[in-house]
Amino acid sequence: MKRVRSVVVFALAVGGLAACSVSKSPMAAAPYQPDDPALYKTIAALDSTFFLAYNTCDVNLAKYADFFADTLEFYHDKGGLSASKQEVVAGTRKNVCGKVTRELVRGSIEVYPINHYGAVEMGIHKFSNNTDKSSLAARAGKFVIIWRHRNNGWKITRVISLH
Repeated sequence: MKRVRSVVVFALAVGGLAACSVSKSPMAAAPYQPDDPALYKTIAALDSTFFLAYNTCDVNLAKYADFFADTLEFYHDKGGLSASKQEVVAGTRKNVCGKVTRELVRGSIEVYPINHYGAVEMGIHKFSNNTDKSSLAARAGKFVIIWRHRNNGWKITRVISLH
């Protein structure tokens, strides 16, 4: 009898633990709220202007290139690392201008300050192939952009692009 009672108590304890772990639903992440709304607004505006130049780089390539720091590092999940501003701009000229359009997924940008440096921007965007209308619909990809603030100007120093 004593053994049966021990087994019952053990089963109840294990069942209780299992019920607790099942009943605890993961907390939903709170909606993003920028720590610095003015910084968020600045970076969101820069993102918009930068990608307008990207989307029209056939006529705005110099404006597009001017966003990058000379020390740019661009990490692309498919293309690897490009550690040359000139290489990134040349690749954009060859593979993007007049061929590809970027669209930001509305509401996806998050901006965080980096003390004594600038900001990090994270978000989701889509790229459409403008030369092949039969291609599959654009897939969303994540991105991270590190912005450096110097002398009242902003430059992109690092990019991580994941598709």
